Amino acid sequence: MVRRAGSRDNDADVIVVGAGPAGSTAAAYLARAGLDVLLLEKSAFPRDKVCGDGLTPRGVKQLIDLGIDTSTEAGWLHNQGLRVVGGGVTIELPWPDLTSFPPYGAVRQRRDFDEILARHAERAGARLHELSMVTEAITDERTGRVVGVRGRQGPDKQPMAYRAPLTLACDGVSARLALSLGIDKREDRPMGVGVRRYYTSPRTNDDFLESHVEIWDHTTPQQPKLLPGYGWIFGMGDGTSNVGLGILSTSSAYGKTDYRALLRSWLDGTPQEWGFRERNATGKIAGAALPMSFNRTPHYEGGLLLVGDAGGMVNPFNGEGIAYAMQSARFAAECTVQALAQPEGLARERALRRYPTALREELGGYFRLGNVFSRLIGHPAVMRAGIRHALPRQTLMRFMLKLLANLYDSREGDAMDRVITAMTRLTPSV
Repeated sequence: MVRRAGSRDNDADVIVVGAGPAGSTAAAYLARAGLDVLLLEKSAFPRDKVCGDGLTPRGVKQLIDLGIDTSTEAGWLHNQGLRVVGGGVTIELPWPDLTSFPPYGAVRQRRDFDEILARHAERAGARLHELSMVTEAITDERTGRVVGVRGRQGPDKQPMAYRAPLTLACDGVSARLALSLGIDKREDRPMGVGVRRYYTSPRTNDDFLESHVEIWDHTTPQQPKLLPGYGWIFGMGDGTSNVGLGILSTSSAYGKTDYRALLRSWLDGTPQEWGFRERNATGKIAGAALPMSFNRTPHYEGGLLLVGDAGGMVNPFNGEGIAYAMQSARFAAECTVQALAQPEGLARERALRRYPTALREELGGYFRLGNVFSRLIGHPAVMRAGIRHALPRQTLMRFMLKLLANLYDSREGDAMDRVITAMTRLTPSV
């Protein structure tokens, strides 16, 4: 292993905190570039995460770029597109035919998915330490720069401390590293919450991801509320389905709703033969927050880069997080490699500050549009109008699929792609 930037005082060239999709992706790219990478994961593999387990072609592209085998022979369940259900209408929308993305999505349980990525990073040369809970950053007393991390390690939770010139915070929505430096989340950006459960179901094999865009809160039976969000049914191909729902913070019901009860209520209204009943559940209902639209900034500050959920990179249009975690990890790795090839000082800092700039250029305008969208559908009247008027129109729904899933060709695309490209370029970055 070639150590470019290490010294006797450092334990690695780069410390990556968290071995989820963001951390393992970054660690793999960094290790391939010849850097000594220490990857710290609080749990032990295999471990589960709350997720829909479904990947759009944008997510599959990131896997392919990383060198992961996404074939069905390797255990991935492919899908052809998205089925949208609402307002008495069901419409099947194939994934768009694009030069920038593969023609299929995929499904894989996070219990398998995350370990695949972590082991891939290990094979690339990253040093993975499991059961390593990082609680805070170590900063230089003179400059305030992040020079390492500390926390607890092993089953007996012994104190640990590691040092490196650069640290990537890939520690998810908890964002412990950012919080230890006083980097709080932004209240002007949307948040989401997702809950999911696995059920034994005859719907386990499905060529489409399924989205239900009418989620009603019947907490007050006399005045049910249409919530901004959607329910999903993703067949896992193993005899089970991942079923859940996601709700945005732009609703007045956000934070006041029993989301587990809401999930049960919605599923009680589905056909009995689908199997989404208590007796067929294979585990508990689990939930997680969804940090959206760069809701924690700055993404780079004094030796620390925020990557993936730690930097609020969930898509506000559809709640997709894995693709953006992996994409931001690639950007972070590229900037880190270039920075550590520079002498310490201004040249290195210029290379590192390219990271937040790259994020804004790639996603800033799109996320700003997503913020507007999330506020609009926070109004039940707008949500109802959208369901009533958009769903029956195939062409409009194909456009909406491209927009909401961020699946379009910015250069060689069709008229729809050109419209979306213009919208994102003309919209100020978040």
